Amino acid sequence: MSKESLVPVERVERTILVMRGRRVILDADLAALYGVTVSVFNQAVKRNTERFPADFAFQLTSEEHESLRSQSVILKSGRGAHRKYLPYVFTEHGAVMAASILNSPKAVEMSVEVVRAFVRLRQILASNRQLAAKVEELELKLATHDKVLKGHHGNIQSLYAVIENLLPVPSEKQIGFRGKKLPPVKP
Repeated sequence: MSKESLVPVERVERTILVMRGRRVILDADLAALYGVTVSVFNQAVKRNTERFPADFAFQLTSEEHESLRSQSVILKSGRGAHRKYLPYVFTEHGAVMAASILNSPKAVEMSVEVVRAFVRLRQILASNRQLAAKVEELELKLATHDKVLKGHHGNIQSLYAVIENLLPVPSEKQIGFRGKKLPPVKP
């Protein structure tokens, strides 16, 4: 994050959701980041629909919206507090395109932070995949090693059992004040 950044990347990351297998940001969250109201934001998008193909933005179904509302508890009380229309969500490319149609300095600067957040999430996911692959590789080696050793002096599991038996057992002694045991109360 740069010193001049308006919003930390971590805050932008918290607004990224997964819908239909894609990482997206709600129109209301993008509007807030870009410093405009949701209605102004969505008006600008509707005036430029050709810039937002399905892989850039899409409108949630009522089921998706209900699921999102129940998960994040975004309900507000009072008249006029709820949206009349289903929200739109924007992928990384859609978020950048939205900044370009808003054409304000804040929107342009924030689009950089949005892209950084998406990139950082991609890196985290990639490192998790690498870690999962390494764990799987170790499990495979362990299984292979066990098969090789079964005919000989045992396997790794039995080696673990022997090592566990050598470890000291925690004491069962109670620490602290021990009072006299009172006789049970008769009903």
